[in-house]
Amino acid sequence: MLPYFDLHCDTIYESLAQGCDISNPEFHITPGKSSYLSPYIQCFAICVPEEIRGEKATEMYIKAHERLVEQCAKFDIRIIKSYEDIKEVKEKKLKGAIFTVENASPLAGKIENIDLFVNFGVKFVTLTWNGRNELGAGAMVTHSNGITPFGIEVIKKLEENNITVDVSHASDRLLNDILTHSTKPIAATHSNSRAITNVKRNLTDEHFKAIVKRGGIVGLNLHKFFLNDDPEKASKFDIIRHAEHMLSLGGENTLAFGADFDGCELPEDIVGIDSIGEIYELFLRENYNESLVRKIFFENAYKFCENFDKY
Repeated sequence: MLPYFDLHCDTIYESLAQGCDISNPEFHITPGKSSYLSPYIQCFAICVPEEIRGEKATEMYIKAHERLVEQCAKFDIRIIKSYEDIKEVKEKKLKGAIFTVENASPLAGKIENIDLFVNFGVKFVTLTWNGRNELGAGAMVTHSNGITPFGIEVIKKLEENNITVDVSHASDRLLNDILTHSTKPIAATHSNSRAITNVKRNLTDEHFKAIVKRGGIVGLNLHKFFLNDDPEKASKFDIIRHAEHMLSLGGENTLAFGADFDGCELPEDIVGIDSIGEIYELFLRENYNESLVRKIFFENAYKFCENFDKY
């Protein structure tokens, strides 16, 4: 059995959008496809589309959360809300779920709505998706104005409640502002290296090193457009290129996986969660020692999340 910890997937959004269980065989992640992983901890993101705003965004988030709780119960996935939960999942080699939010528009500009995230046990929140919302500007905004006063207020409130700010999807200016206004470790749950693949969704070396310095975590993304400048040539070997570069920047205790399953287009040689074992073996064949590979595939993310209650 292979231990695996993944910081990001969009499977629950697809389940809700298609009106089906997460056992849908067309999904990158299903309970059956992941049966060889143990312990297996998956961060399930709830992402509200950018065009849905205000109270409708809040309502959609609540509906998606209800679906996620239902699916965890149906497929015997332990919901992780505390140190005790994550420790038990590891020790008993269970399947566990960590709840995350991708795009904080469900807050609808109201700071009190953070209580929803707190009460639901959310552990990571990205402030934006690729565009603008009440908190700031995402990665694809041409002229980013960075963070808003409300966004600064949200960062403070999230950190007071031990919820990690996730900078994946942030514009460079927004990420700089997050570094300025946050005081705790931050995450980029599903972002690669811009030095290897030059897209705005990937991290600059400067930003990666800042996350390392903060004691943060970064998840390797398997989206073919983030793996290779020529997406049609992307392969699992590109994961090695990104990992090698980020390790050279001091990322041994920072690098993890945030594969973006069910929210990305995969290279031809990766089919979903059932390819993780092949990728693990590829790291070993590329002469990475097994202790480092286990850090990347499980231990780094586990140790980061183990400390949620301690920051």
